[in-house]
Amino acid sequence: MIGYATIGTNDLEKAKAFYATVLAPLGGKPAFASDRMQGYAGSGGAMLAVCTPYDGGKAVPGNGNMVALQASSPELVKEVYDLALASGATDEGAPGPRGPGFHGAYFRDLDGNKVCVFKMG
Repeated sequence: MIGYATIGTNDLEKAKAFYATVLAPLGGKPAFASDRMQGYAGSGGAMLAVCTPYDGGKAVPGNGNMVALQASSPELVKEVYDLALASGATDEGAPGPRGPGFHGAYFRDLDGNKVCVFKMG
């Protein structure tokens, strides 16, 4: 159902480097780009893009907004979480079980956007 989601950034070059590193273990590869946006696609069909705001204003994270990235194993959840933190993200919840059949980890990217990496089932 979701085609793509966008995450705002105030420094596109830094965001591109961050997401290229963090999305690589999940199969994310650059898919489309413009002067203010970089999209990444994986094998699942949905895409994630980082972009500077169209209105030219400052990008700010939303309260309650989060993007969730699906991983194939709890080990991959930890690998992506560790890469994110090593690349400058801040911790929002270490990898671990979050209820029956859900293993997740949470971080905020360089612009403060909240991201979850998870394995369901």
